[in-house]
Amino acid sequence: MDGMKLFAIYLAVMNVLGVAVMWSDKRRARLHRWRIPEKVLFGVSLLGGSAGTWAGMYLFRHKTKHWYFVVGMPLILVCQAALAIYLVHLYVL
Repeated sequence: MDGMKLFAIYLAVMNVLGVAVMWSDKRRARLHRWRIPEKVLFGVSLLGGSAGTWAGMYLFRHKTKHWYFVVGMPLILVCQAALAIYLVHLYVL
């Protein structure tokens, strides 16, 4: 399996994980249980799951009143997209 396919699989897994951690944290909040730390939510986003965590925010209406999530998650996604575009132009074209 070449590197691009492996990286695409990694990103897919991280984004599914991003949706899952947002769902899990929302569920835990409703049940008054131990919560997933915000640094973990941002960590998943920084490690490639930014689209999933951002989607999870709005799918589950979770963390949408916290400005640092409302601004931070899309900002991470935009930075990662810009980096991806740069790398594609650098290595592919």
